[in-house]
Amino acid sequence: MFKSIIILLLTVILTGCSSFGKGVAEAFLEKQETDDTRECSVWGGAFEGISASLDRQEGKTKVLMTHGVGEHDPGYATMLMEKLGQALDLTVKNKYSRDIKLYHFDNQDQVLGNLRISRLLSKNRQRELLFYELTWSDISAPLKEILAYDNSGEYSFRRAEVNNLLKEFSNSTGPDPMIYLGNQREGILNAFTQSVCWMMAFDWNDMPGRDDEIINCDFKNDRLLEHISIDDYIFISHSLGSRITIDGLDRVAHLSDSITDEDGMLTTEVIVDQLQDKSIPIFMLSNQLPMLQLGRELPRVVGMRQEYCNVEGTHYDDRAFSHITIYAFSDPNDILSYVLPSGFVDKYIDSRMCVDVTNIMINIAHVFDAFGLGTVANPLEAHVGYDSDDRVIAMIANGVGTENSSKLVEERCQWIETIE
Repeated sequence: MFKSIIILLLTVILTGCSSFGKGVAEAFLEKQETDDTRECSVWGGAFEGISASLDRQEGKTKVLMTHGVGEHDPGYATMLMEKLGQALDLTVKNKYSRDIKLYHFDNQDQVLGNLRISRLLSKNRQRELLFYELTWSDISAPLKEILAYDNSGEYSFRRAEVNNLLKEFSNSTGPDPMIYLGNQREGILNAFTQSVCWMMAFDWNDMPGRDDEIINCDFKNDRLLEHISIDDYIFISHSLGSRITIDGLDRVAHLSDSITDEDGMLTTEVIVDQLQDKSIPIFMLSNQLPMLQLGRELPRVVGMRQEYCNVEGTHYDDRAFSHITIYAFSDPNDILSYVLPSGFVDKYIDSRMCVDVTNIMINIAHVFDAFGLGTVANPLEAHVGYDSDDRVIAMIANGVGTENSSKLVEERCQWIETIE
């Protein structure tokens, strides 16, 4: 799209020499694509990525993907999953994935979305990864029908082609943050919480089959006690999914505050206690936490990280997790994503979550020089192109600053190690 705009602009400028001008422009753009100079900077401590978890002696490695704005169908994360599999040398996949319909806890007629589970293995079957893909846009799609008329031919034909493309993108993605921050937040968090429950409670072989009756998973399930202490849980999110993941994990960590059923209380309290020893990585693609904090109330506990997360802290026994590390990916040319500035965590994320941050500023979209008129990058590609970027995949798979880190990352990304 942006190539066409630049070429069209040059054609107008070079009146009378259009053929020559177009040829020069195309050659120039092709050269810029060949010379990939996209920048990548990592600010934080060294980290190992998913690969370090796969050689564990007991337990499983489980990854939950949560999408962001826009309409999604089950299978949307297939490219990301397959590229991760290649990077981790997990080249064997079960023939069929397993799909679980998610229903509202209090209303079995209300569908909240779909959880798709896939199993990846190494050729010798010794290394295994379970990939969980949450699709929650079933909740927001009906509400966005109020804007459907704007995409119809009655109005769309009046727009320029590029503007119409941008308007369709805006109508598809713009309402989702408002929907989440409004009265549909509960349903979306319900879908996320159930997905975490399925991830924590079941391994591949004891999961319901394709034709089995599916029931809700809740945190009074005794199966969770068998897995939480030995399994590794890793989260990947995109755009709005970053807010959903943080809010959802906060809800999971404080389940015993809200469950009053006497039969399930003891089990739930034990689960919460086990979560206090878990270290959770979250890879946030196109991170949006700062924007989605606007207008929200502050968490119940802020500015007390040392008291809750330091072993010698006065409230250490009341922490939610051992620690959560956020790897916040953002493209400077993505108009919808942000780095996490210094002090954001202390002020806007519950101290009991024990969150650390690594900021990863990376050009996903190619930046083109428009012949002295300025540089330009496709903001849509900058927002959605993470799952096809080999540097992003390499960092999630093999980390940064360790002996297992990818040569691609070492060569193409600048690592600025930060310390306390």
